[in-house]
Amino acid sequence: MELTNEFRVSVPVDEAWAVLTDVERIAPCMPGAELQEVEGEEYRGVVKVKVGPISAQYKGAARFVERDDTAKKAVLKAEGRDTRGQGNASATITAVLAPDGAGTSVSIVTDLSVTGKVAQFGRGVLADVSSKLLGQFVEKLEADVISGSGGGGPSGGSGPGADHAAVPTTTPSGNGVGGDGRVGAQVRPIRSAPAEPVDLLEAAGGSVAKRAVPVLAVAVVSLLVWRWFRRR
Repeated sequence: MELTNEFRVSVPVDEAWAVLTDVERIAPCMPGAELQEVEGEEYRGVVKVKVGPISAQYKGAARFVERDDTAKKAVLKAEGRDTRGQGNASATITAVLAPDGAGTSVSIVTDLSVTGKVAQFGRGVLADVSSKLLGQFVEKLEADVISGSGGGGPSGGSGPGADHAAVPTTTPSGNGVGGDGRVGAQVRPIRSAPAEPVDLLEAAGGSVAKRAVPVLAVAVVSLLVWRWFRRR
């Protein structure tokens, strides 16, 4: 499914571009996201969501497949899998920045594919949820990063709780080839406070949440049956 969103930040386009393409710096602003390590050009971490009492954690990786500094266009490919094997998600995110007065407008098109319980929400609910979560991201971005009031520092910098120590990555044969195929690639652990799961029902809100209630009911019943079978 394709989701389209727009937002505005209060800094000129060149500054906005530098910030928004710095994944390490903006990751703490993303609801439910927790960056855990970086290897070469690949960023790895988890995204935590929940549907009422039921939680899911997608573990995966993201990397830029296109980054045009002149056109101010970036394409990010992300893939993740539910750690309990109950679904997966992938997204190709295209962002284009343009001057907007003294600030910058950002248009985002997300080609999203999800399976598992989250997929049962359908495009309408996921579009509303993504819009609300994007709003939360922008608020935190403005407050913690753009305003310079205590957000994460630049890549390799000294964001709160970050640990950028690098350790060599080797294959079982010990030839020093990292996950991105480059000899001598390094993994840098990023240690920060665990992210809080995003409650999809809470994010949906109002009439959208009403449409999600049947999905939640099915999910809760499935969970109870699964737990009952485990006890036997």
